[in-house]
Amino acid sequence: MTMSPGWYLRRLSRMGPQEVGGRIGDAVRRRRWRSAPPDCPKATGARFTAVLPAGAINAVPPDAAKRLVAEADRLMDGHAEFFGVDRDDLAAPDWWRDPKTGRRAPSGYAFDVPYRDEDAVGDIKQIWEPSRHQYLTVLAAAYAITGNERYAERVAEHLRSWWEANPPLRGVHWISGIELGVRLLSWVWIRRLLDGWQGAAALFEGNPVALNQIWHHQRWLAGFPSRGSSANNHVIAEAAGQFAAACAFGWFPSSERWRSDALRSLERHLRGNTFPSGLNRELATEYHGLVLELGLAAVAEADAAAVPVPATVRLVLLRMTDALAAVVDNRLRPPRQGDADDGHGLIVDGAGTDRWASLLATGDAVFGRLAWWPEVTGNDVRTPLLAALLRPYGKSGGSPAVTRPASRPVHFPDAGMTVLRGGEEIWCRCDGGPHGFLSIAAHAHADALSVEVRHDGVDVLADPGTFCYHGQPEWRRYFRSTLGHNTLELDGADQSVSGGPFLWVKHARSRVLVADTSDEKVARWCAEHDGYRPSVHRRRVELTTASRELRVVDEVRGPRRAVRLAFHLGPAIVADLTGNRAVLTWTRDGEDRSAVLDLPEQLSWRAHRGETDPPLGWYSAGFGRKEPATTLVGTGVADGAQGFTTVLRFRG
Repeated sequence: MTMSPGWYLRRLSRMGPQEVGGRIGDAVRRRRWRSAPPDCPKATGARFTAVLPAGAINAVPPDAAKRLVAEADRLMDGHAEFFGVDRDDLAAPDWWRDPKTGRRAPSGYAFDVPYRDEDAVGDIKQIWEPSRHQYLTVLAAAYAITGNERYAERVAEHLRSWWEANPPLRGVHWISGIELGVRLLSWVWIRRLLDGWQGAAALFEGNPVALNQIWHHQRWLAGFPSRGSSANNHVIAEAAGQFAAACAFGWFPSSERWRSDALRSLERHLRGNTFPSGLNRELATEYHGLVLELGLAAVAEADAAAVPVPATVRLVLLRMTDALAAVVDNRLRPPRQGDADDGHGLIVDGAGTDRWASLLATGDAVFGRLAWWPEVTGNDVRTPLLAALLRPYGKSGGSPAVTRPASRPVHFPDAGMTVLRGGEEIWCRCDGGPHGFLSIAAHAHADALSVEVRHDGVDVLADPGTFCYHGQPEWRRYFRSTLGHNTLELDGADQSVSGGPFLWVKHARSRVLVADTSDEKVARWCAEHDGYRPSVHRRRVELTTASRELRVVDEVRGPRRAVRLAFHLGPAIVADLTGNRAVLTWTRDGEDRSAVLDLPEQLSWRAHRGETDPPLGWYSAGFGRKEPATTLVGTGVADGAQGFTTVLRFRG
């Protein structure tokens, strides 16, 4: 997908003068580096001292170690899965080839590579992901736990291969700052985990090629930071990677400056990317997880290097952790809100490890759990390793006294998110928040007033997910659309206006009118948005605990307009639709479950499943993966005379 002149004009319109000036400076620097790339200075007397404390590896739970080694053995056999594509070429990877399309990215000066054009490059996410080298941190962790040198030797082989194939500023892996930042963090952990191997020093600090790569990665990040309307999770990854490398690989004349600049950026943008309540401002849950992982990893490097960190950094991470504990369901699954691309900050675990349980376990170790936190089941490798480096909150020096929530938060006014609960099993997220973050709201979906409902962790009324970013515009449009969410659409248009795959040029404005859980019997929520001006869509939700009933009432105030109301069912749900009633059935842990969904009788209802022209009736469990799921769509007219009432009753 190439970007049209119109897209560039729309993108420019979302920038302020300072951002425009910065991007002009970037363009000048790219031209200068093309003809006269910067040279890496000599690093003399380099030593790696940011090692794990004694006993850290022994603290890894046996079950977690077993999963890790199983994953490492699979990687040693050349097998891996990235974004729904099974690969068997990881024993000797081609770093520029996309296995999904079979295309190889062109060579040449990095900034000339048309990475958004799938016809020229292939699926850029498939090419970039292995080169984050997070599968190599898994292999390095397997070495650290087992002492088996074949894991270390494979890591060394792949790093040398990558460094040779990707000289500075050449090719597709020198385009995006988030890729460089995550890769640097991976290299820091690879060096740490290989410290007991006799070849570790010769691979890194004793290797001029490695030193050249490490220096150029940091010089690139210092020269081309994400800025202005793009300063979302990308700038966090850039700052975290730069800071980690400048702490652990502080072998260069510029290392101290890079470290201080990166820490200043990290502190500023962690605050900027996070609501005071602790939720991520992008309102895309997976990016909440990514930013939290990156922040914890960066502070771990600071503590390992005895570098003071502003108290606000730890405070933001504390609030993010408490917010995560507040919004997960009874199976520790957070909301499926906004974009999700399966991005991680640090991976040292095997398949089957619960990401969110891992983050909460780390939060417990560093900040301490509160009485209302959910119980964390399972175990992981990452928590004991990070906890070995991170100083516990309150003992880190400069940690401010902070009042943490005395009970589990239900409503987050700044983020517009409300979580209603009916006992332990029924979980309902209501969305009345802003349309994403910054002027482009890159990772937002047109999902104002949508609801997401689960029963014992099973998606009943589901957020369909994301599926893709580049190369498949019709699918990108669908998964971001209003029709692609559990909300109401007017006149066949989205509530917010898209200007491109990561660009919204008009944002619906929502406001929460009621978020009341003071009555133990009935929880109430009400919000409205103005995305269909002059009409206003208002939605009321009531969850009655005793009857296990969820009631949703939609009202449209304004002129007569065509309406479509969608309810997306999770992939485990079987629906039998008769008229305006759907009987829903599913199985959980071998037990049959059911519910009845009574839909507004004023609308004409149809079930859709796995349709492609246009797309409708799909669920994406992860990036690059989709499966058919039932979507119930009611069509009719909204004339302001009456509301549309939907009632979901859980049986048994």
